[in-house]
Amino acid sequence: MPPDATQEPQTVNLSTPDAAAYWARKLQVPVEKLGAAVDAVGHDAEKVATHLGLPWPYEASGIV
Repeated sequence: MPPDATQEPQTVNLSTPDAAAYWARKLQVPVEKLGAAVDAVGHDAEKVATHLGLPWPYEASGIV
């Protein structure tokens, strides 16, 4: 059964190293690039993914 997109986190949290590592793995980008995207568009996960040129929800990472 595919993951339910309504349960996907909607806010990119970079406040702790673990949270930043989760999002970097989730979107398959370096933490620095992720931080730059958040600085540019805010913490909304869809906006961050779009800024990075990725679809949202981003399922290619394999993290469910």
